[in-house]
Amino acid sequence: MDLGLKGKTVIVTGGNGGIGRGISLAFAGEGSNVVIAARDTAKGEEVCRDAAALAGTTVCHATDVTDRASVDALVEATLARFGAIDVLVNNAGGVCRPGPFLEQSDADAEWEIALNQRGVRHCTQAVGRHFATRRAGSVVNISSNSSLLGEAAQHCANYGATKGYVNSLTKALAFEWAGLGIRVNNIAPGWIVPWEEGQVSANSFWERFGFELFGRPEEMRRQAEEGALFNIANQPVRRVGRPEDIANLCLFLASDVSSFITGYTISVSGGVYMP
Repeated sequence: MDLGLKGKTVIVTGGNGGIGRGISLAFAGEGSNVVIAARDTAKGEEVCRDAAALAGTTVCHATDVTDRASVDALVEATLARFGAIDVLVNNAGGVCRPGPFLEQSDADAEWEIALNQRGVRHCTQAVGRHFATRRAGSVVNISSNSSLLGEAAQHCANYGATKGYVNSLTKALAFEWAGLGIRVNNIAPGWIVPWEEGQVSANSFWERFGFELFGRPEEMRRQAEEGALFNIANQPVRRVGRPEDIANLCLFLASDVSSFITGYTISVSGGVYMP
């Protein structure tokens, strides 16, 4: 099926590693103009090189989504190069560090609030103003199963709460912006593992504590196949989720093929969350 994304311009925040890398390459494969907005531009340029053989044009722009001025500069640069923006994927986000809620410092909580809430607000408002002038656009937010299930937010309660903001904002803006021709949808990933260690950014939770705490990609794949991976054993679809599992749904929600869908949060988690 042709999703009609060829020539469309897509901003992917945090598009330089992990889930974001998968999303960036998927849009590039559809022939889209992809702007990777990321702090780790070295990893962003790696994704651009990986995308070079694909149909689209992929560029990286140094961006700190927690800084309003940095986001405004991203939008201006994207419009200057491509003339319009068609899709925004709010993928940048993360856990500062896992631990009991009663022991979390204000600084760590603020880090998560700034990235997961203010970052989404900055990007959605800045790009949304452009969408409103065109009376067209699609926003795809990336939330988390941690916002939907208590057990998924174990030792990351504040993170789950910040993603709950994303869920609520999705519905509120979908209703507010429908008359402007703007759709807003939301993907809540479950356990998603990169194929290789080198496919994550320096700022990723995988690099900061994930690989040490949960294991390496190949090890997790083997344990999942053996039924020994701690969070896969009771999962209905018993395999490790991959970045393309998120990317495929992202393409659909960004495209006009889903033009009658707005305001939805969809869990991509192998059946862990079934509303």
